[in-house]
Amino acid sequence: MGIVDLRSQAVRRDPQELLKHLQSFTLDLKFSAGIWFFSPARSRFHDAYGGELSIEQRLEHAAALGNSGLKALEAHYPNEINEDNVELWRRFAADTGIRVLTVIPLLFWDDCFEWGSLSNPLEKPRQLAIERTKRALALNKVLDTDFAVVWPGIDGYENPFGVDFVGLRARFAEGLAAAMDAVPGVRIAFEPKPYEPRGRILFGTTPEGILLGHQVEALLRHPENRKLLDQGHALVGLNPEIGHVLMGFEDLAYAYSWPLSEGRLAHTHCNSQPLGNYDQDLNVGVVSPEQLEALLYTLKMYGYQGYFGIDINPERMPVETAVKNSMDALRAANDRINELDHEAILYAQMHPDQARGWLEAHLIRARAPHPERLGPLPKIR
Repeated sequence: MGIVDLRSQAVRRDPQELLKHLQSFTLDLKFSAGIWFFSPARSRFHDAYGGELSIEQRLEHAAALGNSGLKALEAHYPNEINEDNVELWRRFAADTGIRVLTVIPLLFWDDCFEWGSLSNPLEKPRQLAIERTKRALALNKVLDTDFAVVWPGIDGYENPFGVDFVGLRARFAEGLAAAMDAVPGVRIAFEPKPYEPRGRILFGTTPEGILLGHQVEALLRHPENRKLLDQGHALVGLNPEIGHVLMGFEDLAYAYSWPLSEGRLAHTHCNSQPLGNYDQDLNVGVVSPEQLEALLYTLKMYGYQGYFGIDINPERMPVETAVKNSMDALRAANDRINELDHEAILYAQMHPDQARGWLEAHLIRARAPHPERLGPLPKIR
């Protein structure tokens, strides 16, 4: 299939072109889900609320969601998908039409990564991390996935005193570039997170993820990778997660606009999260649905065409219920933004002196079950 073309995300439009785009473009809500949350998990504070499920059992649960809109699965290498069980995944995809969207190198769990994975100052575990990344990228290529998510959950620090931050970041970028050049033509979807499990994680915010992309791409040397870069394709895209963005006190719509502006938004991980706090992975739309609407409107403005990945931790309800609720929350929010007055919204943005309070009033009425009970919406044009 080749690399997915993200370059149209970076197209700049004048107000008239943007209005035409908003009136004609609708987000295609293709849903993916992480296979990891299909089995009850333990936390630091409580046992698993249910028995552990095998990969085969998890796939059975996933198959039941196909008719509800689940189109793809995400899995970690080597604990969830690997060379020994890849045929199981192939058969599942053939039987259900639910494809493997990404194979993610597991770079945070093993005890050998106590001091980091690609950034580790100890050469043996760092080389293990590079080799694991290479093998995961190779499996992505075999399965014709869209990208490989990379999350540096164990690469970071707690005590900042005396840390060679430049060295940490350089080792991570150089290790990732080495793996990418060993298996060229596979896009990375980097997932920032500011903290947890480390006190601070490297490249923890959205702009830092973009900086990493530039840093890694400058290191790539394989002719296939250089050709794709010369054609304007980003090879290090981003997979921002709503929860992680809000843990870093970033604004969702603003944060996601950064990778979109460079054609780097490879994927999205959707859930909900109180501002700051620990990583809760709540169902989509449970907290701050207005932030979700603003995010979707930004994705619509810049023509995002990728998947909407559900990344949740449904501790107290069946996983099928949680996934369906999350997909429905996205569908409902998408319907709300599509019904807005795009022309008036753009006018209000371009003429703020003539539209004081209008957008707020418009959104109040758009969210109201009985807008006819409210006062008339002021006209601004």
